[in-house]
Amino acid sequence: MSAHGGLLISQEGTINRERVLKILLVLVGLLFSAGVYPVTDSLWHANQSMYSEVMMLSLYVALGIFLLIAVRNPSANRSLIAFTAWSSFAHAAVMAMMAFQKADERGELLIAVAVLGIIGVALIVLAPAKQSDERVSAAGV
Repeated sequence: MSAHGGLLISQEGTINRERVLKILLVLVGLLFSAGVYPVTDSLWHANQSMYSEVMMLSLYVALGIFLLIAVRNPSANRSLIAFTAWSSFAHAAVMAMMAFQKADERGELLIAVAVLGIIGVALIVLAPAKQSDERVSAAGV
């Protein structure tokens, strides 16, 4: 295989990886944005028992909207993608601890832990690489 052929395969792999990342950003963005329904419903009906969940969901709704915007240019939104991945890990860790404390909610919590873990891993694996000009500017050159 020639060097040119290897470059072509590398470019195709990068294009496919970016396409999969964009699909993932849309799916996660829509999933997080779907939280707008329970937020609105809870606030509309003044359901005070859900206020802490509503506050958390409102953050996910905002994050989902920004993920949908990031689909246009994932490389320009590396920090947002990294934040989404790492905050998903953090949320999953808290929910895993809660699963041990709340036996009656363990099943639901563990499903959410798995979903957030998969989202975090997928975003880290598919995150765009730093551009060469970003590396230079980060080094202070």
